[in-house]
Amino acid sequence: MDPESLEEKMDNGENPSMDDDDYYDYNNYSPSGFCNKEEVQIFGALVTSVFFSAVIIFSLVGNILVLVILVKYENLKSLTNAFILNLAVSDLMFTLGLPFWAAYELHTWIFGEPVCKAVSFIFDTSFYSSIIFLTVMTIHRYMAVVHPLSVVTSRTTCYCPVISVAAWLTSLLSAAPALLKTTSKNDNDNSMHCEYNSTRWKMVGAYQQNAFFLVSFTIIAFCYVQILVRLLRPTSHTKNKTVKLILCIVIVFFMGWGPYNMALFLKTLTDLSVEPFTDCGVSTRVDYAFYICRLIAFSHCCLNPLFYVFVGVKFRNHLKKLLWYYWRAIEGQRRNSQIVSNGEDISMY
Repeated sequence: MDPESLEEKMDNGENPSMDDDDYYDYNNYSPSGFCNKEEVQIFGALVTSVFFSAVIIFSLVGNILVLVILVKYENLKSLTNAFILNLAVSDLMFTLGLPFWAAYELHTWIFGEPVCKAVSFIFDTSFYSSIIFLTVMTIHRYMAVVHPLSVVTSRTTCYCPVISVAAWLTSLLSAAPALLKTTSKNDNDNSMHCEYNSTRWKMVGAYQQNAFFLVSFTIIAFCYVQILVRLLRPTSHTKNKTVKLILCIVIVFFMGWGPYNMALFLKTLTDLSVEPFTDCGVSTRVDYAFYICRLIAFSHCCLNPLFYVFVGVKFRNHLKKLLWYYWRAIEGQRRNSQIVSNGEDISMY
């Protein structure tokens, strides 16, 4: 449906339905005309590509180091270590989807529909699993501090594989709409897009992410308030360091995903043409906010190693030991190559 036909349809008093994708391709319609969002698109393309490049590098390095340290030095039967390992795997999966979205912002979707479905599914799976494991880790810390003698904290080896499998299954099921309902399709400007095949499913995906965030943040907030109450008692001797760590975790989590979920919700109101989001200026500001909040939220995958692993003294020592080990290996290899080179020079004479 072209803009003229759309305008004629609206002038005749006909209301487009939720499944009328042509209507929502022109969701910036207003009586005064159509929004020109070329500047917003250029901003999103440039900033997203540059920022995601940095996030990808830091996330790959940080999470791979986490995995190496866990496998090489730590006991993977520990529930905490198992959650950290799963969280690192989830963050790596999340990171692997970023190059596709960066290329998508720079150009159009050039990878075809199967890749569109696969990347969307993996991306959503890692998103949900990251939030789930973060929440489960918080609950485990809550039980360890507030209820240290409970059955849950005493039988960690038994619960570890069950919780991990349940978390991944929940994530896979939650990401199923991204696999079944996303498609690569031509837009009215003859550019390819990887998105949900209808506005209804686009709303479902957005509101599902909002629901996951609200539930997980409510649980996290409750658990950490109880932990802080317990640690601030006069009998606690390690409260300062622990309280700082807990506050950092809560603040980073909220600052990362809170604004993004709010911007995602506002963007759905723009797609639904709810007043006052039909106004071109309001819609443009929401788009700018969405791009910025998404950058902050997606950077969380490279911050997790810092706040969940490397703030620990034991992991810092493991990291120093690991780096020293590889430094000595590189130096030894370099010296051996020099000795071989000198030996070859002597034999030539």
